[in-house]
Amino acid sequence: MPDTDSTGAPPRRLMLLAAVLAVALAAAVAVVSLVAQSGRNDQQNSGQLALVPVPAPQAGSPSCATLIPALPADLISNGATLKRRELAAPAPEATVAWGQPDAIVLRCGLERPPELTPTAQLRVVSGVQWLPVEGEGSSTWYVVDRDVYIGLTVPDSAGTGPLQEVSDAVAAKLPPTPLHF
Repeated sequence: MPDTDSTGAPPRRLMLLAAVLAVALAAAVAVVSLVAQSGRNDQQNSGQLALVPVPAPQAGSPSCATLIPALPADLISNGATLKRRELAAPAPEATVAWGQPDAIVLRCGLERPPELTPTAQLRVVSGVQWLPVEGEGSSTWYVVDRDVYIGLTVPDSAGTGPLQEVSDAVAAKLPPTPLHF
């Protein structure tokens, strides 16, 4: 059988083999790409959350030691269950996070927020007074009526469920105190 037909084109078998090899190569590239993407997603989804330290002079207080283990393992946000995240070392003391990719982060024992003034607009959830401070893409809500300041940073995409669940835990474990300006 000659290598070309009368038109000078390669034989049909050779063309078929080339087409099969091209399809197999494209499929292999697609599979490798999907596996690599899946691996990156698994690392992001199961990876530890690195947090920058912030001043938290009372993070080692008995109040934080009481609250942190009482916080829920999961939070509900917009109908989704957010699992507690593992924090990367060195993890800030008295800090907990849930969910991904945008985590909800609670820090206990913070300094008094400078936005807490006699005219600040507070919100009460389950008997806990919160000071909301808007940020870019998230808000931080500060518990201001306990013997320690607690910050809960929530992405704008989260619903009110996390605030409610954390309020319930704070109300159950820490007694209210007068506000200090």
